[in-house]
Amino acid sequence: MGFRLIDLTQEIYQGMPVFPLHQGTLIFPNITHEESMKKIGFPFATNNLLINEHGPTHSDAVYEYDPNGATIDEMPLEYFYGPAICLDLSHIPASVYIKKGDLENALAKSNLHIDKGDIVLLYTGHYNRSYGTEDWLTRHTGLTYDAAKWLAQQGVVNIGIDAPAIDHPDDPRYSGHQVCREFAITNTENLCNLDQVAGKRFLYFGLPLKIRKGTGSPVRAVAVFVE
Repeated sequence: MGFRLIDLTQEIYQGMPVFPLHQGTLIFPNITHEESMKKIGFPFATNNLLINEHGPTHSDAVYEYDPNGATIDEMPLEYFYGPAICLDLSHIPASVYIKKGDLENALAKSNLHIDKGDIVLLYTGHYNRSYGTEDWLTRHTGLTYDAAKWLAQQGVVNIGIDAPAIDHPDDPRYSGHQVCREFAITNTENLCNLDQVAGKRFLYFGLPLKIRKGTGSPVRAVAVFVE
């Protein structure tokens, strides 16, 4: 028996696309090999990072959208790893919302089911089509309130997507986040490579950093298949 891992995490780099309200990602040298050699006689190098908790592939703490909710260090780790499925919704245009019926149809077509405690990832194809373009932050599909609530009612603890948000950019209600607030669950945004796991069940890991009172955290998201 072996394990096959698929990386679902976007690269972190200076100049990466970040939601306009958030700090841009900055990476700069702390000390170079040459500098440390002069100072201590041994060559090592480190960089400094200036990064928003929600800049790259990340998960939200309930506190982000609920002042009385749990911060990232207080949330159960089971929300960030465990059994997962990925639904193929890549046929839905960016201008159209993901509805409850779309989720049900994708579930039926894949012959999958949702168990209480599952993590559900939504493959929209947005990363494959639009990452690095002007459309990345502004033109992607997202969940209606009823669709997000349906997932939460199935017992889903983490809703992931290969787009900057689980909400449609034109949605003034921020419906996906509103449901996450109501059910005190998390969501994971800015995933990638979901085309490689669409229609499948697997073990998901996307553990957050233990940031004291954090509103969210970058994660290294991977899908694990036992073979």
